Amino acid sequence: MTAPLIEGRDLILSFGSERVLDQVSISIRAGEIITLIGPNGAGKSTLVKTLLGLQKPDSGNVVRKSGLRIGYVPQKLAIDQVLPMTVKRFLTLTRSARRSECAHVLTEVGAAHVIDAQMGQLSGGETQRVMLARALLLRPNLLVLDEPTQGVDVSGQAELYRLIDNIRGELNCAVLMISHDLHLVMAKTNKVVCFNRHVCCSGQPETVRQHPEYRSLFGVREADAIGIYTHEHDHEHDLSGHVVGGCGHDHSHDHDGHHHHTHSNNYEHTTNAVAGADK
Repeated sequence: MTAPLIEGRDLILSFGSERVLDQVSISIRAGEIITLIGPNGAGKSTLVKTLLGLQKPDSGNVVRKSGLRIGYVPQKLAIDQVLPMTVKRFLTLTRSARRSECAHVLTEVGAAHVIDAQMGQLSGGETQRVMLARALLLRPNLLVLDEPTQGVDVSGQAELYRLIDNIRGELNCAVLMISHDLHLVMAKTNKVVCFNRHVCCSGQPETVRQHPEYRSLFGVREADAIGIYTHEHDHEHDLSGHVVGGCGHDHSHDHDGHHHHTHSNNYEHTTNAVAGADK
């Protein structure tokens, strides 16, 4: 087995009297998609920041492969809506890149046409694609995404996850993702880590879904209702998530607000600024 790109060993971290990371160990290898799930306040973002070296643990250590390049897409992006900033300018805030390089990564994420658009005028889906493009300028070995589909509708979420998996395949990078999209997260991620200040359970999605600690955290009804996306797309979505061409299936919600899919394409899941998120 190849050595991990990054590994956290027995990480402990407290904020005051509150222990946020309790002897957490996690490792990520090239080509893997690992999805971190857990309730609000579980410490997921804190764990990610600790792995990235943005937060120092009280004890334990993080081991990174020499020369590891990490692309980080934070949970939130605070942009002053009245401050003029083009997408091209945003992409080069913290690193220099030629226009051709910016155009290339935007093309990779399906957003080439927004290069001269104002950041404040982008839709949620466009913003997330631009954030992803910014991380790709590094040609990362590890892509880290914190809630990558916030502000994106359900159909756009599936497209983003498929895009992320395509990028994983092209770069052979690992992906570590925090997600609350339980109806999507069980699709075809390599490994799910159920986390609530410690690793409650981890493994292949179907195994985790049946684990008592997972079912305790998310509820039996929610666990059983999770839909696996396994249908072949005969349509595409635009950057706002709207269907381009007919697909012939129902994207309706039931009265409880749960999104049901009984199709069968394995939408494969999978997120440089520091964002505030749950502890």
